[in-house]
Amino acid sequence: MTDEDPMVRPFMLTGGRTQPVQDGLRIETQLYAVPAALSAPLRFEARRIVELCQLPRSIADLSAALGAPLGVVRVIVADLVAEGYLLVGNASGEISTALIERIRDRVRAL
Repeated sequence: MTDEDPMVRPFMLTGGRTQPVQDGLRIETQLYAVPAALSAPLRFEARRIVELCQLPRSIADLSAALGAPLGVVRVIVADLVAEGYLLVGNASGEISTALIERIRDRVRAL
């Protein structure tokens, strides 16, 4: 971190909340943004999540890309799902080995 990068506490990003409004979002949950989300009046991390989810992304991928804790990203993502800006991908019931390895690598990078 440089002197120019301000430190923002994680609880500030979630309004002090530690639990997502929607349960059942796992770190491998695939999300994608609805087309209208890019023009929505979103702030900071929520805007970046919508930009990243133009292609399906997992919560773990988003956490690594934002450099934010998984819990914080889950709360923000749950808000975006509840507001209709993100959609949860259909789970086939089985996770591919490649996805598991990618999640593992991203979590280690944190």
